[in-house]
Amino acid sequence: MTDLLNGEALPASHPAAVSPTEWEAAWRDMLAAEKAFTRERDAMAARRRRMPWLAVDKDYAFEGPDGRISLLDMFEGRTQLIVYRAFFEPGVFGWPDHACRGCSLGADQVGHLAHLNARDTTLAYVSRAPQPDIARLKARMGWAMPWYTITDSFDADFGVDEWHGHNVFVRDGERIFRTYFVNNRGDEAMGTVWSYLDLTPLGRQELWEDSPPGYPQTATYKWWNWHDNYAAETEPDRKWVEVSDAGEAAFRDKGADAEA
Repeated sequence: MTDLLNGEALPASHPAAVSPTEWEAAWRDMLAAEKAFTRERDAMAARRRRMPWLAVDKDYAFEGPDGRISLLDMFEGRTQLIVYRAFFEPGVFGWPDHACRGCSLGADQVGHLAHLNARDTTLAYVSRAPQPDIARLKARMGWAMPWYTITDSFDADFGVDEWHGHNVFVRDGERIFRTYFVNNRGDEAMGTVWSYLDLTPLGRQELWEDSPPGYPQTATYKWWNWHDNYAAETEPDRKWVEVSDAGEAAFRDKGADAEA
C-alpha cells in the first residue's frame, strides 16, 4: 500500500501510452464489457422486483421532529419506503459533533429527494441519536432527508444494529412488507435516484424495464422534471416530450451503428 501521490510521479506500472487507433480499439472492447455489465445489472434489478415479500407485523415507533411516528407514517403517504440506518449516537466515532464518517459520506451523496418522491418513493434515515442532535447535525451538514430516532428493536430486527444498511419496504394500504435489504459493499454506491429505485419492488417504473404484469410503468424520460416543478405539472410538457423523443431516437441510432 502507498500513500496518495499528491502530484508526484505515477508508478512505473501504469498502463502504456498508445496510438489513437489502439486506444479506440481498447475502448471499444471495454465498452462491450460495460454494456454486458449494464444488462446484467438491469437483470438483477428485475430479479429484485420478483423477490418475495415479508409481512411486517410488529408496530415500530420512532421519534420525529414533530413527535412520535410509526413505520407507516414514515412512508409519508407514498407506496415505497427506503430506510437507511445511519450511525449517529453516543459511542459512535465523531459523537456528538458528527455522525459516523462512512454514513456521513453516504449522506453527502444523496440526491434531491423530489425525484424519488415523484416515483412514489420515500427515503428516510434513522439513528438512535435524540431529535435535537439530529436537527443540529442536519443543519450543520446541509442534509435534507427526513431523519428519525429509533426507540425500539427496529435496528436489531432488520439487521442494522451493528452495521449500516438500507431496508426497503412497500405498503398495501396499511399493510407493510419488507422487500429487500442491502449493506456492506452493496450499500456504498447509493445516492442517485437510479440506485435507490433499482432496489425497490416497483423499480424505475419505466416501459423498458422487465417487471411483473400490471406494474406501473410510464414512458422513459418523460416523467423527468426539474426538482421544483413536479407538483406544478401533472402531465409531461409537450415540448419536453418532443425533446426527449428526439434524444432517445438519436441514442438508438448510435447504438444501432455501434452494433453494426
